[in-house]
Amino acid sequence: MVEEVRSWVRENSTLVYFLIAQMLAFGAAAASILTYAVKLENRVHTMENRGAEYTVARLARMDEKITILQTQIKHNEDSIQRIISEYLKDKNK
Repeated sequence: MVEEVRSWVRENSTLVYFLIAQMLAFGAAAASILTYAVKLENRVHTMENRGAEYTVARLARMDEKITILQTQIKHNEDSIQRIISEYLKDKNK
């Protein structure tokens, strides 16, 4: 039986080499895909973390600017009210 297998391999050596090469190619492709997937997952994780930090910092800056603008608006409203009050006082005299 071993002799039959050896003779079959000798007769079909090209096919055997092709099948071995094909298995190696599939193994290399699988390893490459796995490596790419791991790198991609790492990049996505990094971007999510950096993006979250950037977004929080950006929102904090926007909140600070809104607070400053609200303070300025309140100050301007008070100034306008004083001007209107003074104008109406002078007009009523």
